[in-house]
Amino acid sequence: MGILPTSGTGGWEFWVMPIFVLMLRPFGLLVQVVRGTMLSSLASPYIKTARAKGLARHSVVFGHALRNSLLPVITVAGDLATGLINGAVIVESVFGWPGIGKLMIDSIIQRDFAVVQSTILVTATAIFILNILIDLLYAVLDPRVRY
Repeated sequence: MGILPTSGTGGWEFWVMPIFVLMLRPFGLLVQVVRGTMLSSLASPYIKTARAKGLARHSVVFGHALRNSLLPVITVAGDLATGLINGAVIVESVFGWPGIGKLMIDSIIQRDFAVVQSTILVTATAIFILNILIDLLYAVLDPRVRY
């Protein structure tokens, strides 16, 4: 067994490679979205007004700019989290992790359609709950969304 094992379960070292594989693409996309929304938010007139009032830079960036640029970031993060749920199916199979993804692939190979249907139902329910949580987070961050 090397420093970073490629399959199996156990301690933290078994988590490094699968998490790296799952997070590589979403992390880059999320950083791009955060950068883009922050740049457009920092160029807004209300940020110039906050700076002119003498607010500290930390307060302007985190209190005003980041708060107003979080809605697009949350939208993209929710979409990427859905991709993580779907990508876990392949990552579990490749890295030999026992989980719902590996169960789904094994059930497809064995033609056990009841288990395939139930794993798809569980995955779809998880994605549905994730979308509801994102909508509730919208209402917390943006008062215009509340009814």
